[in-house]
Amino acid sequence: MKRTAYRLADIVVRFGGRVLGDADTMISQIATLDSSQAGHLTFLASGKYRAQLAATRAGAVIVGEADAAATQLPRIVCDNPYAYFAKVSALLNPVPQALPGNHSSAVIGEGAQIDPTAHIGPHVVVGAGARIGAHCVIMAGCSIGAGTVIGEGARFYPQVVVYHDCILGNNLIVHSGAVIGADGFGIAMDEGRWLKIPQIGRVVIGDDVEIGANTTIDRGALDDTVIEDGVKLDNQIQVAHNVRIGAHTAIAGCVGIAGSTTIGRHCRIGGSAGILGHLQIADHVEISSFTLISKSIRESGSYTGIYPFSSNGEWRRNAAHLRHLDELADKIKTLQQEIEALRRKD
Repeated sequence: MKRTAYRLADIVVRFGGRVLGDADTMISQIATLDSSQAGHLTFLASGKYRAQLAATRAGAVIVGEADAAATQLPRIVCDNPYAYFAKVSALLNPVPQALPGNHSSAVIGEGAQIDPTAHIGPHVVVGAGARIGAHCVIMAGCSIGAGTVIGEGARFYPQVVVYHDCILGNNLIVHSGAVIGADGFGIAMDEGRWLKIPQIGRVVIGDDVEIGANTTIDRGALDDTVIEDGVKLDNQIQVAHNVRIGAHTAIAGCVGIAGSTTIGRHCRIGGSAGILGHLQIADHVEISSFTLISKSIRESGSYTGIYPFSSNGEWRRNAAHLRHLDELADKIKTLQQEIEALRRKD
């Protein structure tokens, strides 16, 4: 595929910043410092990579103000090189366009409304009364439940499943294998047997959300499960019923969020973290990978619950000590009381 090339001057007009060196340098692709060649634009997002900057073969580089003099290559100087790289990468690697219209093998339910500009791929099923907005791309094998509403500009990769009556916003990206609106894990014990609790809520998703492959978002039991604007969910995340995720929160892969938990805005949650149910997480909270959150977090900040790894023998010895922490704490308390008694006697 032939790529469109841009002058550095053209890129700066589009995204801001300033050019040092030859503004007519032509750029056709983005690449790392190590792999860049002529015609590539690379970026320096951290000072620890300055040695790689010195050796790069890139045609030009994106740098921050602090590194403006760190190279003689043509360069774009900006406030946030990593975000600038993301914008240029999107410019140089546009999403493939899909032709509007419904494939002949698609099954369209009674009363479904599909905008004429939308693309409905092979073997897609659209349920009765569903609505699909302008410029949506619904790829092969997707299933859209009855009564579901999808806004404009959504892109569903193959084999996405959306259950009935969900409300999905504009510019949504959903990757293959994701399931939106399945029943939450609602059961009640009755005379030694589990009874299923009907899950009658919906999933409501805002604008500019991305959902990774094989991620599952359960519908609400009574109220809705809500994903607010700008949320980014990685692959293989479990979002249980009645969870609310605040705007512009990013969650890495394999995180599990139990039911009825509310996560604030602009949070960052590392991979394989676990969050128990019915908790409140404040805005601007960072949770480290593999951390278990067992109680609400009321203040913004960074939270970590990882036991540092070590050699197996050392870990076993430390684990043995941990098993006796309660006993040791009692002994220390007793010693403190005895020392205090001796001080009073003196």
